[in-house]
Order: sequence, then C-alpha cells, then structure tokens
Amino acid sequence: FEMDKPGKDSYRHFHAGAVTSVIASFQRVALQRRLDAEWRIDELVRHFLTDVDLVLTEGYKREDKPKLEVFRRAVHPEPLTGPDDPPLAVVADDEVALGVPRFGLEAVEALADFIEGHFLAPEGPGDR
Repeated sequence: FEMDKPGKDSYRHFHAGAVTSVIASFQRVALQRRLDAEWRIDELVRHFLTDVDLVLTEGYKREDKPKLEVFRRAVHPEPLTGPDDPPLAVVADDEVALGVPRFGLEAVEALADFIEGHFLAPEGPGDR
C-alpha cells in the first residue's frame, strides 16, 4: 500500500531505496520501513506500539492470538474459524454455531464493551 504521495520528497526518498521514511505534521506521523521478512504482531508492538493498551489487527490468521471473526455469508459460505481454532467472539450478519458470543454488524457499542471487559478490565488486585 502507499500512504505517501508521488511528488513528495519522502515518496522519492523511499522509492529511491531509503530503508526508513517518516512523514510528519503537527497532527500525524507515519513511518515506512523496508522489511526483509514479515514481522509477527509481537515484533510490531515491541518496535512501534509501546504506548498503547490494546492492539487490534486485521489478518494475521496464523498468529496465536485471540481472534474476533467478522463473518458475512455473502463473502464466505462458512466462518473461517472453527472448533479447532475458535474465535473469542464473532460479528456476523447471520446466525453461526461457533459456541462463542455473537454480535450483529451494528452492535458496535456492545462489541466495544465486550473487548474492553475481556482485555482491559482489571482482574482483582492487579491488572492483566
């Protein structure tokens, strides 16, 4: 994907072979870095996301992390996850029998509460 624009110096530098390019303004910063191999989620978090409480990703199906599946029957006839690798919950436009909590596509607040309760709520005397 391209987050930079042709004609900008940062674009020219990166496409000329720079290993890392940073685009910054008063309100935003973006970093592009060439990689020799795909990084695992833990590597990305360790290098770039040290000041966050929660990381949501798209993809990374092979990672051993809790998953939320967004399932639309028009896109796939069956969910991608199953009994061998069940998701933590499913967001779906149809009934699915995965034995996990199910949220409708418009249930954004309920899903946010579920995620917050599962990952960010304190566990007694100490936090997770």
